[in-house]
Amino acid sequence: MVKGFYHFIREAWKKPDAKTLRERMIAWRRGDAFTKVEKPLRLDRARALGYKDKKGFIVVRVRIARGGHKRPRPAKGRRSKRMHTNKNLMMNYKWIAEQRTASKYKNLEVLNSYQIGKDGVHYFYEVILVDPSKKEIQNDKNVSWIVNNKKRPARGLTSAAIKSRGLRN
Repeated sequence: MVKGFYHFIREAWKKPDAKTLRERMIAWRRGDAFTKVEKPLRLDRARALGYKDKKGFIVVRVRIARGGHKRPRPAKGRRSKRMHTNKNLMMNYKWIAEQRTASKYKNLEVLNSYQIGKDGVHYFYEVILVDPSKKEIQNDKNVSWIVNNKKRPARGLTSAAIKSRGLRN
């Protein structure tokens, strides 16, 4: 069987060049938490999740701090039964990245996202956003459903949110 271009991109991402990726992440750490990028870094993954290189599709790189999901212990007095800290945040980092991106870019809708790297302090994601007001999106039969589907990450309807909520069986 003949293997296509996207197959080789996928295989290259299974063992990425550590030095190049480390240098990129150093630059990403210094930059803003949200960075609009011209092209997706993982083209194979973006295309698999619905990205197309046309008007109305925007890719944003998001930086999320790792850790800090444990509920803090109450500072003031409680009886011992209520002083517990054994509950953690149940959302995964990908869903958090999608929610923060959706609140930053209010006129766009989140289509999907994928991880592009992580270091000791941060996770890095690329979030695919769609502009529902564009004619190219409204006329595309594969993506036009998103025009009527508002605030997907906040309602827990993205792929990461569905998985985090335990609905994927």
